Amino acid sequence: MLENKMIERGIGLGSCLAVVISWSVHKSIAWAIVHGVLSWLYVLYYAMTM
Repeated sequence: MLENKMIERGIGLGSCLAVVISWSVHKSIAWAIVHGVLSWLYVLYYAMTM
């Protein structure tokens, strides 16, 4: 049960990070939505290409 809560919070945090990073880079709501769906994939991509 605790693992489920941690997974839900992790997904929420990843989406939030992705949207914030995307908005700061692209200033586009459309890209922020796409990157929010991809969440941790986009955060990792951004971290590796920064």
